[in-house]
Amino acid sequence: MNNPLRIVFMGTPAFAAGVLKPLTEKGYNITGIVTVPDKPAGRGQQIQRSAVKQLAIEKGIPVLQPEKLRDEIFLQQLRRWNADVFVVVAFRMLPEVVWRMPKYGTFNLHASLLPQYRGAAPINWAIINGETETGVTTFFLDHEIDTGRLVFSERTAIGQEENAGRLHDRLMEMGAPLVCKTLDAIASGTIQTMPQPHTNDLHPAPKIHKDTCRINWDKNAQDIHNLVRGLSPYPAAFTEIKGQNSHSLLKIFSTTTEIAPHNLAPGAIESDRKNYLKVACRDGFLYIHDLQLSGKKRLPVKDFLAGFRQPLAI
Repeated sequence: MNNPLRIVFMGTPAFAAGVLKPLTEKGYNITGIVTVPDKPAGRGQQIQRSAVKQLAIEKGIPVLQPEKLRDEIFLQQLRRWNADVFVVVAFRMLPEVVWRMPKYGTFNLHASLLPQYRGAAPINWAIINGETETGVTTFFLDHEIDTGRLVFSERTAIGQEENAGRLHDRLMEMGAPLVCKTLDAIASGTIQTMPQPHTNDLHPAPKIHKDTCRINWDKNAQDIHNLVRGLSPYPAAFTEIKGQNSHSLLKIFSTTTEIAPHNLAPGAIESDRKNYLKVACRDGFLYIHDLQLSGKKRLPVKDFLAGFRQPLAI
């Protein structure tokens, strides 16, 4: 690697670690890493490190984990690294005092074709909205989130049955070369940027909340199918199953559609109690193939039906 830039990488989840790893393997000069503080997670509330921190430890790269990004002690430590550029992938929104710090500024890798799907969950929302194409984009940070000047982008088709998990992994693999391309252009002095185009047809990508995941069976089957794909495997679309004495949440991970007229109420269940489970929607049915009752294991529908003896109702 013949790139002399001193790089600070900022990120947290597996997506960011999947981009960082090829940079370290290709010999880019990662002088430091910024990620979130360790925190308790899971039933045992054991302290968990971010995926980026785990990789940093493996590679022997110094790590900063600030609680507050404007904290003066953190800012002093960050300045000591004397970075030429900051690279941000799936991290918090940075204050101006941070993103203006390096000589060549701060650029971000975003998992959409900007200006579409600005926000925290671009992969999920592209699938939920039934998009057939998405991509990855590098851009320089500015005052408003995901609005800075564009550098490079790469497009990819979204498969008809592709879910968020599979698309996440593909975009992660596409992202690393795009970050390398951006770093090399900065180092060679050939970097060119352009403002994001203005359009009145912007689709946002806000954070996914619990209400986002609740299935409305009065919608079209394809819209519900897209919701399931867009939230699978995590956090997963869900509905409620009515038991004899209580209600249970049922997460749904995989579905197919059947467009057919019917006289059933939305949410009505049809099943042979052996092989199939389908739910009535506005214009047909949604076949459920992979599901998980709250507190239980994720199961194929045949295994679920074999073990669930109560009446089925939503």
